[in-house]
Amino acid sequence: MSTLSPQAPTASALTWPTPERAAACAQWLAALAPAHGLRPETLRLASADASFRRYLRLDTQEGRTLIVMDAPPAQENCRPFVQVQALLQVAGLPVPAILAWDEAQGFMLLSDLGAHTAISALQPERPQEAAPLYRQASDLLLQLQQRACADSLPAYDEALLRRELQLFPDWYVAQHRQVRLDAAQQASLAQVYGQIVAHNLAVPSVFVHRDFMLRNLMLGAPGAPLGLLDFQDAVRGPITYDIASLLRDAFISWEEDFIIDIAVRYWEKARKAGLLGAASSSGWGADFGEFYRAVEWMGLQRHLKVAGIFARLTLRDGKPKYLADAPRFIAYIRATCARYRELAPLLRLVDQIEGSSAPMGYAFGRM
Repeated sequence: MSTLSPQAPTASALTWPTPERAAACAQWLAALAPAHGLRPETLRLASADASFRRYLRLDTQEGRTLIVMDAPPAQENCRPFVQVQALLQVAGLPVPAILAWDEAQGFMLLSDLGAHTAISALQPERPQEAAPLYRQASDLLLQLQQRACADSLPAYDEALLRRELQLFPDWYVAQHRQVRLDAAQQASLAQVYGQIVAHNLAVPSVFVHRDFMLRNLMLGAPGAPLGLLDFQDAVRGPITYDIASLLRDAFISWEEDFIIDIAVRYWEKARKAGLLGAASSSGWGADFGEFYRAVEWMGLQRHLKVAGIFARLTLRDGKPKYLADAPRFIAYIRATCARYRELAPLLRLVDQIEGSSAPMGYAFGRM
């Protein structure tokens, strides 16, 4: 689930792809209204995301708000959302409660975790104010990794990692940049991809949210925990993935010293919790330098994937706003590749594709 606007449009501004879809939702809400005290006439847009799902907000007779997930069954399968929500709810984590679900029509009634995302509270020029929010988010991540059972989730294995990495040459390079890689470039990319996959599979496995960033965490009442959204793609995989997502955000960037400060605090708590380091059975991650290197390599995999996804969203799905953030990911990729000798071939390739070796920076927040 992406940004929930604090100033949502009025009910009259809500549009539907077809009159039939609008009528189906109205009929469904009318049937639920007595039990939940709904006021269907207040239905309005809360947010839309990169998929075909969207989220609507409506008021209740008691003055509260609830969320309606509109997920057309032909495009969206809600079962993973329901399954992961159950895992997280049992673990006592702050996720929306499912109040009603019409699987056949693709409508779901959820509790409302708030109208403001955590990212909306950030001021990039004032990192000292952002730090407490990032520490709160990393503490929530630790709770997720300690308490959520990942045994029943799909594995974030080599096949999935490679499918995701392939999005970069297929969509960003070939489709967006219109560049055809020659045989030498393809071989170079394949060699680096093999190293990336090997590095990322060498770390301990935990519950992985797969999009753990402040855009998917909701601010509740003062003192309340952050609410957790957009968890339907969860897998069992590298412990480095979600912390990399949080620190190397798709929509906001920070200076290295800010990132290291948050990372080392997370690392210390993760070691004490037995998730990594000397307290764990593997002994992996006992050194912060080793851990931070692994986070960067995991982040690189994510950046390559997301650059491809953002190109696909623009070129296939008609959502051009996402590709506007692609330079941020290219800057992330360049910065990581420049730090490690093994990644030099990828840096050369990216520079050839982009037509320049000059990095494009988006970093804020020097403390």
